[in-house]
Amino acid sequence: MSASLPKRIVKETQKLLSAPPPGISATPHEDNLRYFRVMIAGPSASAYEGGIFVLELFLTDSYPMAAPKVRFLTKIYHPNVDKLGRICLDILKDRWSPALQIRTVLLSIQALLSAPNPDDPLANDVAEHWKSDEADAIRTAGEWTRMYAMPE
Repeated sequence: MSASLPKRIVKETQKLLSAPPPGISATPHEDNLRYFRVMIAGPSASAYEGGIFVLELFLTDSYPMAAPKVRFLTKIYHPNVDKLGRICLDILKDRWSPALQIRTVLLSIQALLSAPNPDDPLANDVAEHWKSDEADAIRTAGEWTRMYAMPE
């Protein structure tokens, strides 16, 4: 690990690598240890089951006082993720606390895959679909998972 990184980032990164949360991997980029490639397995019994979703996570210079920047790189049909992969999640916005860690953020994103929240959407069209015909929206999410998030 780089000596220029704050101790907290070094410790969090070491823990993520040595004891990753179930279904999640986060690997720092070799040229920039503040930039992580994240892979989250779609939770079982969800529309995303069987998928592997790739995300990017970046720790700004103000981390941990500011939330990490996280977005999906894998296309996903979800009311809380927009077409650019940005995520609507309270702890990434107004509910961030320096007590939270990278691990907490990734587990929260994984939980959001299990329980989409169409009442706090980022993708309004997907949220409307979810509210008007949840079964069809879940079917569409499953199709997108098979199209875009299935391992080769």
